[in-house]
Amino acid sequence: MTDLPPRIARELEGKVAIVTGAGSQAEGIGNGRAAALLLADAGAHVVLVDRERAPAERTAEMIADDGYEALVVVADVTREEECRRIVRAAVERFGGVDVLVNNVGIGGAKGTAVETDLAEWNHGLLVNVTSMMLMAKFTIPEMAKRGGGAIVNIASVAGLRGGTPNLLYPTSKGAVVNMTRAMAVHHARDNIRVNCVCPGMLHTPMVYAKGMTAEMREARRNRSLLRREGNGWDCGAAVLYLASGYARWVTGTILTVDAGATATTSLDLPDRREY
Repeated sequence: MTDLPPRIARELEGKVAIVTGAGSQAEGIGNGRAAALLLADAGAHVVLVDRERAPAERTAEMIADDGYEALVVVADVTREEECRRIVRAAVERFGGVDVLVNNVGIGGAKGTAVETDLAEWNHGLLVNVTSMMLMAKFTIPEMAKRGGGAIVNIASVAGLRGGTPNLLYPTSKGAVVNMTRAMAVHHARDNIRVNCVCPGMLHTPMVYAKGMTAEMREARRNRSLLRREGNGWDCGAAVLYLASGYARWVTGTILTVDAGATATTSLDLPDRREY
């Protein structure tokens, strides 16, 4: 029998992955840290990018504890030269780049179009959208040299549905969704797959650092078909799939990780059945 799929264990053996926003608060598992740990476990050399050294170093320690190798690069991905430096560091240390996970993002400017501050609006777009373009700008040529690669952009279900009190966040995440589709078309001939993960209301360090009551947490849990709480590992697992050979025929896809929240327009969900 031929053309069998690769084993999930060590499926990315010898590949090189860059993960932006790879740190997390303390021992917490955010989307970037989860993705980095899972990519390393699948065999990839991981380049951990973060504006702050300590969170990225902690992710590197976790990877080293599992017996794998990672490189920490402290950088600001909103700056073109910093993005160039990140990719150069990956090439110099590991020989190239095969996977890019564009994970950096912020909540950004508050308010409606009437209320939002222009400087905060521009900064939010710079972080949430432009940084992903800049990282792709320098990564794609290196992927092409190696015969292809995979880019995974992290957006949000807010970019698909809107409906949030602030204009910036859903606007910027919607831009990431359509940037993903456009990039998938532009770079398919170089065998570079570009996909997007749209997480829903995951319980991550970024969320609980803002303060959340037990009642708020329960309400978030119930705003999905499964009525089950998700976390950074759920997003990381989606990233791992899209970065791996299992997704070799998948590009331009928007993968929601939201326990079915976007499958319904009603918050009056039917009672969950036990199977």
